[in-house]
Amino acid sequence: MTLDAVLARIDDTLPEALDRLIDLLRIPSISTDPAYKADCARAADWLVKDLQALGFTARATETPGHPMVVGHGGEGGRHILFYGHYDVQPVDPLDLWDRPPFDPEVQDTPKGKVIRARGASDDKGQLMTFIEACRAWKAVHGSLPGKLTIFLEGEEESGSPSLIPFLEQNRAELSCDLALICDTGLYDEHTPAITTMLRGLAKSEFTIRAANRDLHSGMYGGLARNPLHVMASLLAGLHDATGRVQVPGFYDDVAELPDTLRQQWQALAFDHAAYLGDVGLKIPAGEQDRTPLEMIWSRPTAEVNGMWGGYNGAGFKTVLPSEAHAKVSFRLVSDQDPAKILHAFRAWAEAQIPADCEIVWHDGIEGSPASVMEIADPAFEASRQALTEEWGKPAAFIGSGGSIPVAGYFKSILGMDAMLIGFGKDDDNIHSPNEKYDVESFHKGIRAWARILARIA
Repeated sequence: MTLDAVLARIDDTLPEALDRLIDLLRIPSISTDPAYKADCARAADWLVKDLQALGFTARATETPGHPMVVGHGGEGGRHILFYGHYDVQPVDPLDLWDRPPFDPEVQDTPKGKVIRARGASDDKGQLMTFIEACRAWKAVHGSLPGKLTIFLEGEEESGSPSLIPFLEQNRAELSCDLALICDTGLYDEHTPAITTMLRGLAKSEFTIRAANRDLHSGMYGGLARNPLHVMASLLAGLHDATGRVQVPGFYDDVAELPDTLRQQWQALAFDHAAYLGDVGLKIPAGEQDRTPLEMIWSRPTAEVNGMWGGYNGAGFKTVLPSEAHAKVSFRLVSDQDPAKILHAFRAWAEAQIPADCEIVWHDGIEGSPASVMEIADPAFEASRQALTEEWGKPAAFIGSGGSIPVAGYFKSILGMDAMLIGFGKDDDNIHSPNEKYDVESFHKGIRAWARILARIA
């Protein structure tokens, strides 16, 4: 009955919760633009005051960039950290917005009501779902729903330059039993999800050099080495005919997908034809013995992100260029080590190069590993059941083809796993004009967090 009272409180006070979100959305906290530095600080202060009003001991700590908001409150056996970010993306091009991006409005659409503003979905609307769940719990019970630490970052949209130093300097304060991250979305329009694996990333930019200057193609063509040919051959050889990456040792640390997850993913009935059709494609590439969801969520990749060289102006300049350039990236999974992968790639690439050519590497050996959560922790299944109860459709453990570095930092620096639970939708236009967040996502998100906290806090 106590949870029912909290849920009823959430329903009854939804208009006030929307008003608070709209107030926060009015603050143009664009972290990447120095012109908005004061606005980022204002957003941090707004959140500190709101947390303090709920009984948290909260502060905004200065960093070389924008403030970090940290709040502590409540009591309980398990110490839980909640992470979100209050900074937002730039709003250009303004002429594509239907209304000013920092003049939020609740609008009616054919699919229901939405909150339209920059940051509505990424990430202010999402982080406020958790805070509003705490507010309703406090109103009903007179206390917070467990021992909680709130950690809100102000630089996520600008590369998080202060995050690692801040985590390292405040390790003792921020280390908890489990982290909750609300910066993801539903699997589809109506299916809630917990993201349990995120791919890592390693990148390499390099140049292949041949002759000591550009050469006349009539005098040297056919005799002198063309670095564009060498580069094309090198990059074409990254994969075999079945889609497997040919760098030696590339798959050594790649774990097979557990049967339980494979069955869950198959039950999602992913429509790869529609997924590719949305971008004008039809035929899946990649490893031919893997399902499309496996390739997106649990298999590593090697991708050519850019290749250039020679003359690219109008008409023809019949030369053999002296250099060719490329950018290659790897999405990593399981226990793949970014440094090991990059060293292996460099060794493989250098072995493909003719003796009178050279490779010049333009970056260091660095990257971020994949994050794989330990779903044997009972909190994961308890949260999945809570989401299922709220949304009326079985929640799924899913993967993500992208990277959310903070989840990895929580693991490597603070020693804790993270549950990534969010309520955004694919059509929220995050990072784009006319960003929105469904009122249903906001409302049911608040209710879902109340259900989760009732089970795990």
